[in-house]
Amino acid sequence: MPRLPTAINLHKASKTLRLTYGPDESYDLPAEFLRVHSPSAEVQGHGNPILQFGKLGVGLVGVEPAGQYALKLTFDDGHDSGLFTWEYLEQLCLRQQPLWSEYLDELHKAGKSRDPAESAVRLML
Repeated sequence: MPRLPTAINLHKASKTLRLTYGPDESYDLPAEFLRVHSPSAEVQGHGNPILQFGKLGVGLVGVEPAGQYALKLTFDDGHDSGLFTWEYLEQLCLRQQPLWSEYLDELHKAGKSRDPAESAVRLML
């Protein structure tokens, strides 16, 4: 059974979601990290993940409970599908560094950028 956070704080200025699991355990998940790892079909591609790029600077504008089992996150780029279950959020917290490194490697291999302006220039070429 996944652990439930004892506190959830949205920090709009720093564009992070802080999940606290106890007095000495908290994790700051950047909005960009959450956006590119969204559990939505748009990102996960029904088992064939779709690389997200150009999400540098994306922010969170809303966090809502989805029943007793998940959070619904709303991003300022309009993305709001996909429910972040407690189990999935805990895995993102615990595996943040390797997941981020893998994402950056995939971006590099695909010749894509985190920067939306750079991505738009590449698409226009």
